[in-house]
Amino acid sequence: MTHENAMTIDGFRVVIGEERNLLEVIRKAHIELPTFCYHSELSVYGACRLCMVEVEGRGLVTACTTKPEAGMKVKTQSAEVRELRKMNIELLLASGDHDCPTCAKSGSCKLQSLAERLGVTRVRFNAPVEMRPMDFTSPSLLRDPNKCVLCGDCVRFCDEIQGIGVLEFTHRGSHSTVSPAFGKGLAEVDCVACGQCAAVCPVGAILVKSEVERAYAAIQDPTKTVIVQVAPAVRSSIGEAFRIPNDTFTMGRIVTALRRLGFDKVFDTSFSADLTIWEEATEFVNRKKQGGTLPLFTSCCPSWVKMAEHDFPDLLPNISTCRSPQQMFGSVAKEILPGEMGIKREDLVVVSIMPCTAKKFEAGRQEFATNGNPDVDIVLTTQELARMIQDAGLQFPELPVGSLDQPFGVKTGAGVIFANSGGVTEAVIRFAAGELGENHPVIEEVRSEKNRRDFVLPTPEGGIKMSVVHGLAKAKELVREIQSGQSDVEFVEVMACPGGCIGGAGQPVTHSQQTRQRRTQVIRDVDVTHDAHCPQENHVIKELYRERLGEPNGPEAHRLLHTHFHSRRRIEAEGIQLSEFTGEAKIPVSVCIGTACHLRGSQDLLKAVLKHVEDAELTERFDIRATFCMESCDSGPTVRINGHVFHRSTLDSVKAALALADEGGLPALEACDGCTCTHA
Repeated sequence: MTHENAMTIDGFRVVIGEERNLLEVIRKAHIELPTFCYHSELSVYGACRLCMVEVEGRGLVTACTTKPEAGMKVKTQSAEVRELRKMNIELLLASGDHDCPTCAKSGSCKLQSLAERLGVTRVRFNAPVEMRPMDFTSPSLLRDPNKCVLCGDCVRFCDEIQGIGVLEFTHRGSHSTVSPAFGKGLAEVDCVACGQCAAVCPVGAILVKSEVERAYAAIQDPTKTVIVQVAPAVRSSIGEAFRIPNDTFTMGRIVTALRRLGFDKVFDTSFSADLTIWEEATEFVNRKKQGGTLPLFTSCCPSWVKMAEHDFPDLLPNISTCRSPQQMFGSVAKEILPGEMGIKREDLVVVSIMPCTAKKFEAGRQEFATNGNPDVDIVLTTQELARMIQDAGLQFPELPVGSLDQPFGVKTGAGVIFANSGGVTEAVIRFAAGELGENHPVIEEVRSEKNRRDFVLPTPEGGIKMSVVHGLAKAKELVREIQSGQSDVEFVEVMACPGGCIGGAGQPVTHSQQTRQRRTQVIRDVDVTHDAHCPQENHVIKELYRERLGEPNGPEAHRLLHTHFHSRRRIEAEGIQLSEFTGEAKIPVSVCIGTACHLRGSQDLLKAVLKHVEDAELTERFDIRATFCMESCDSGPTVRINGHVFHRSTLDSVKAALALADEGGLPALEACDGCTCTHA
């Protein structure tokens, strides 16, 4: 490098390389500028103004939005810069409900840590704060707009990395806030519960919804037997909460901690991950040999499945019918253990420790319950487990190493590597090699950190085209390629979170790529230390098939280990009521005003229908509502009358349908969930 390729930062010469902005050059010089809104994987936003620096000849600039240039002279700690940063922190503290001692984010809040770092000991401002209602609708997340600092991290991650976009800025000026569309709750829009918004939120505006008290209540109930399963990714990260990220015996200490907390038995979800591979690999082979629907998409990630249900309902036949390892474990445990333990199914409580917030949503799906009793009762994240350990005063690094209970504590390395992006695919490859009597190959492309990897697995019967994707926006790109005929891939693994489950939103919060890489390596090291690496080597699963399940993909295996998925509306709600409510039963009428229908004139149609009902003095007969999507975007305007759906509607056709309904000619239909069918 020559002198022309360098700049001066606080009097020291720093060489400019491939850095995109001044902030990255400063960090390369081992100076950690404070930021809220800067993440290397997201677009540059420049909203928080905390990374301001002083550039000679230019004055104050935001380092994240300024391109580095040779010869620049930068000061990161001038008196003016330091005072401005402190003032920005004070303004943020004054702008919302930031009562740190009672905030669930306390101890891991970026605003709190920056206030301490910058020496902010008092807030000189007293801004009036309008308290907004909290959003409790999601089973996975809690949203408190009163703590939001408008950094936009959640908005950009949801849009740019996940391709979902359920959060956006609304209103203006001092009334600005971040909210789902139309002020809906997260459970009422297309949120897939991945929780990455909570992971990037620097304050307590979006949090993982805690089920710790439910777990304690179950443990302390003498009529309940409480068992717990631990996902493989948990062992890669929980040590971070106790400053021992590289402890060889982390899983053994987790077992001891859970027993000390009062759980009756401790099992490993890696066991049911092995079971998942038996079922999923068999399903793929059967489809390929019998000319079934391909490509086959994995179904382990509930966020991916929910996104497909919302955005790609036509793709649902391509998704494996296998339950996730969490749900396979719950199903098998509640089928077998009550009889062995001499208790009722209802008295067995299954708790999961997961790296994932979407697992809370998944456990609550109606498909995963028997006579109303769920297969998995409570889902705790890694964060929640760490909190329980701390609450109990357990000195985690000093706990003795415990052993998992049997029989569901037996696993192979193939089950453990589910934690990493590409792990499911690698486990499938190992299963295939085992069936052929070969040593399992290591395909480096599977283990790449790229958020999409395409490769061909050679087999005696020809190559199998496979893809591994993490991040739902990339998954959407691949799906569109498949639908357009640009890709002929046959097997696809999708994980919503960066790096797979090791980067789940329920893990200890990190914004470091190095931390995710370390977690990935921990999982690989655990795999290497196992004697068994192929799912076929799990003798307990072989026995389970022999005594309980029959053949993989057989009738009994399907009953316990498989499921189905269904289409979901983009926004699930009753719509906006436009007619007067009288308390009397009325014939329901819904007009879609979603984007596609709006462009086809649904807004004008809605106005005309309202006027017709009023002019005809039918307001006592019809309940007119505006709704947002009926999943018929190519055939709008769409109108639903008494459960019957009409496409390409006109005012005349709606008038005729209303008259028919008023005369009893359109009997009420109970619409299928997410369905827009018109059958009687």
